[in-house]
Amino acid sequence: MNGGVVVLASGTGSLFQAILDSEIGPMVCCLVTDVPDCGAVEIARSAGIPVQTVTLTGRLSRDDWNRDLVTAVARWNPALIVSAGFMRILGPLFVDAFPNRIINSHPALLPEFPGAHAVRDALKAGVTRTGCTIHFVDHGVDTGPIIVQESVEIEPHDTEAELHERIKAVERVLLPATIKQLLQSN
Repeated sequence: MNGGVVVLASGTGSLFQAILDSEIGPMVCCLVTDVPDCGAVEIARSAGIPVQTVTLTGRLSRDDWNRDLVTAVARWNPALIVSAGFMRILGPLFVDAFPNRIINSHPALLPEFPGAHAVRDALKAGVTRTGCTIHFVDHGVDTGPIIVQESVEIEPHDTEAELHERIKAVERVLLPATIKQLLQSN
């Protein structure tokens, strides 16, 4: 399927599953991962979704990895690329190959708490709220234009795992809805 959605994922695949379970699920044409045995791969295979693995290990350079990632994604001619728990920074070579077509879900209210430890950082900072941000990917780390955000209150005795699960519950609804909206506006 050309013009569909390519999902990038590295982890358990809970966001990927939420996308597949939504009304835009049939638009997903491929999962691209950097981890050959992650939960997202199992979900894709169970759903009959093609999987492409582009590992970083053994590459001569990060640019080589980005070039191979471009090749893996470009063959699907995606209307949208969704980073859903993809735990690698996409380099300029990849971002420039798909201008304004890459979105990411981040577990914080950007610009607060960018990076891989957003939930832990929010708790450590003692803020009373955090949330989820869906944004376009640019050359920075979680610095791209914000599409939508939803707030999540931090409870006084929240653990990192408890708070992260409440944020994921918001992400599982907000991300598919945002994908649908972006596909309809094109």
